[in-house]
Amino acid sequence: MSNEKAKVVIERTYRAGIQDLWALWTTKEGFESWWGPQGFRAEVHELDARVGGALRYDMIADSPEMIAAMKQAGEPTSHATRSRFTEVAPHSRLVLTNVIDFLPGVATYESNIAVDFLSSGDRVRMVVTLDAMHSDEFTKMQQEGFTSQLTKLDSRFA
Repeated sequence: MSNEKAKVVIERTYRAGIQDLWALWTTKEGFESWWGPQGFRAEVHELDARVGGALRYDMIADSPEMIAAMKQAGEPTSHATRSRFTEVAPHSRLVLTNVIDFLPGVATYESNIAVDFLSSGDRVRMVVTLDAMHSDEFTKMQQEGFTSQLTKLDSRFA
């Protein structure tokens, strides 16, 4: 991969408690409450927020528009995602390593999402660092998708 070292960094600062933001990444209820771009939702099957612990979920198209778009593209409306927690420093940092095995014609590879939580007074800065994907096009889609799912938190903590 030509852009193996490339990263995408997305930052948000929320008026929230560190425990609340941490729970969004480390509990089934929290994760399901916001994960997935607009028009999608996640259904968690396993979430074990410790080093080596599994995160398994289905990403499911759940708006009529997105379901229609996926069907039109000949894509399934749901796909299983496998990840594991590779770094866990409570209320400070976590790293999720995702297995990218759902792209037709693309060999399976792993991609990290690192999240740093920086608490300051009644605000928390959340810095998300995404590994670039196998192509610039997919990296852009990943960045847009992640930014889209963050809008769910943007409105919650507005």
